[in-house]
Amino acid sequence: MWRSGHAPIKTKVRESGALLAGELTGHLYFKERWFGFDDALYAGARLLEVLSLDPRSTTEIFAALPGGLTTPELAMPLAEGEPERIMRAVLRLADRLDGVEVIRIDGLRAEFDRGFGVVRASNTLPQLTFRFEGDDAQALEKIQSLFRRLMEKAAPGLPLPF
Repeated sequence: MWRSGHAPIKTKVRESGALLAGELTGHLYFKERWFGFDDALYAGARLLEVLSLDPRSTTEIFAALPGGLTTPELAMPLAEGEPERIMRAVLRLADRLDGVEVIRIDGLRAEFDRGFGVVRASNTLPQLTFRFEGDDAQALEKIQSLFRRLMEKAAPGLPLPF
C-alpha cells in the first residue's frame, strides 16, 4: 500500500523491488521481465497469459475472487487550499476512531473488519476523494456513516458525495 499517483507508485516499485503494483485508476506497474512501466496493452496481454496457464475456466477463476460492494472514486470539488485544510482536521480527529485500524500513508484510510473507507486530498485537483468497500450493503453503510460523522466534525456542513 502506498500513495496514489504515477510517480509515487513507480518510485515505490523501484525501492521495494515489487514485481507488480496497481492503483484504482487502472494503472498497473510491471517490473518483472522489463525495466518497470505502466502500459494497458501489456497488462491485458499478461492477464491473458495468466488466464491461459490456469486449467480452470475463467468463470471458475473469477468466481473464486472475493466479492463485496465498492464505490467508485467519489470526488468533492472544493476551493483551492480547502482540501489540505480539511484533511489536516480529519487527520487530527483520526485518533478518535475506535475499533478501526487507521492508515495515514495517503490521507486517511480506516480499515474495518468488513471493509474500509478512504478520504484524501487529490494530487492534481482542488478536491477531496472518497472510496469505500464493504463485504455487503450493511457493512458499506456502516463505514460510510462513520465517515459522514467524521467529516461533519472536520468540516461542518460540507455536502458529501455519499
